[in-house]
Amino acid sequence: MAKIISTDYVCSVDYAFRRVGGKYKGRILWYLHEHKNVLRYGELKRLVQNITPKMLTQTLRELEEDDLVSRNVFHEVPPRVEYSLTATGKELIPFIGHLKQWGDKQIKREKKRAEATQAKT
Repeated sequence: MAKIISTDYVCSVDYAFRRVGGKYKGRILWYLHEHKNVLRYGELKRLVQNITPKMLTQTLRELEEDDLVSRNVFHEVPPRVEYSLTATGKELIPFIGHLKQWGDKQIKREKKRAEATQAKT
């Protein structure tokens, strides 16, 4: 089944953020990368804190539709499903890594500010 590419994006930045933006998509991609590119549904559920099963399923489907994640179903008992990064998904990892570094730096700054504020009181 061929995917119909939406053209309702404003620019390439809008296009990119529609694919990886939101609360969970970037985290799922990063966790797949950190865990050697393969995780089962239950593992993702444990890693992605505060996500409902419905939202995790929906997000994984969207990532699969956008060719960022692949879903491999093993027909065995009990059934097993593994998710992994596609080549396109792997292309995003350096950018997510830069966002992670930026986030780490900002968290450190905020902690230092909070500590400085507490020390003054």
